[in-house]
Amino acid sequence: MIRSKILAIQFKYLGDAVFITPALLALKTQYPESELHVLVAKEAAPLFEHLTWITKVWAFPRSRGKAKISESLPFIKALRAECYDRSVDFGGNDRGAILSRLIGAKVRLAALDANPKFIKRIAYTEIIAINRLPNAWVARHLQLLIMAWQTPVPAPELVRITIEANPALAERAKAVLKEQTIICHLGTSQLKKEWPIIRWYEFYQLANAAGYRLAFSVGTNDREQALLAELKLLAPDCFALPRLANLAEFLAVLKQAQLVISGDTGPLHFASGLGVKVMGLFGTADSEKYAAPIYAAEELIHSEPCVCINELAHFSTCQHNAPCMASISAESVFNKMRQQFLN
Repeated sequence: MIRSKILAIQFKYLGDAVFITPALLALKTQYPESELHVLVAKEAAPLFEHLTWITKVWAFPRSRGKAKISESLPFIKALRAECYDRSVDFGGNDRGAILSRLIGAKVRLAALDANPKFIKRIAYTEIIAINRLPNAWVARHLQLLIMAWQTPVPAPELVRITIEANPALAERAKAVLKEQTIICHLGTSQLKKEWPIIRWYEFYQLANAAGYRLAFSVGTNDREQALLAELKLLAPDCFALPRLANLAEFLAVLKQAQLVISGDTGPLHFASGLGVKVMGLFGTADSEKYAAPIYAAEELIHSEPCVCINELAHFSTCQHNAPCMASISAESVFNKMRQQFLN
């Protein structure tokens, strides 16, 4: 018997990639006999590789913002040979559009803005207008499938992000984390979403004095490494995670934590998907619009409403002399951690 094949495509930030997992599970539930394949950037592949209901993960070779042509062409040829019945592009960006067209599934779905580029207009056979969909990422991806393919509305307990760490890395992860039980992630993809280092330092003082074991983590880019260096100047004895080999190792370390505290960024969403307790520090309007709805109220601490000089100025950095994220006090984070998570 020939099984039908469905390809899900997502080319966005790592943190955005995990938001498609409820939609993937909804697809598998709707088409239980179908093969479900996922096409993502190579660095995002570990997020999906250990989900048992995904048939195959295609790790597309690329550098940030660049395609590796010599590797891409045979890769695309192999995807075309799968002869997919359906594809859905959850990202809707140029790369996803080009690949959707080249792979050539019989039915190709995406959500797009009004007046899309020519390449996007010809890439898909079915288009849903984004303004007809919810803002929150998880709800948006699910509603896209509901509207286009009549996917049944999943039960509330299934509407959560889900990933699995590689169990073979568990012992290595324990050795990396040592005795620390709470991971605090300092950086985000955008400055406006970051809790100031001085607040992290104040929180560290409170937690350390109370005997809590903290491990601080950052991304590998220079800007986030500088955040850790700044904290180390204030608190030389604080424990920082070493640079890990890849995302798979980082997921394994997150899985060992008792609690992960972070702004609106990938590691927060990864930890939630792994089933680890999380506390998200949210302040900006786009955090509230796109990510906050997937979390329970008790998992978040909100800043004071932003009074930035204008919305455009707040695109990357809060321009006010009292940035919204700074209004979250170290005491409020410490008290919530102690009362709700670690009793």
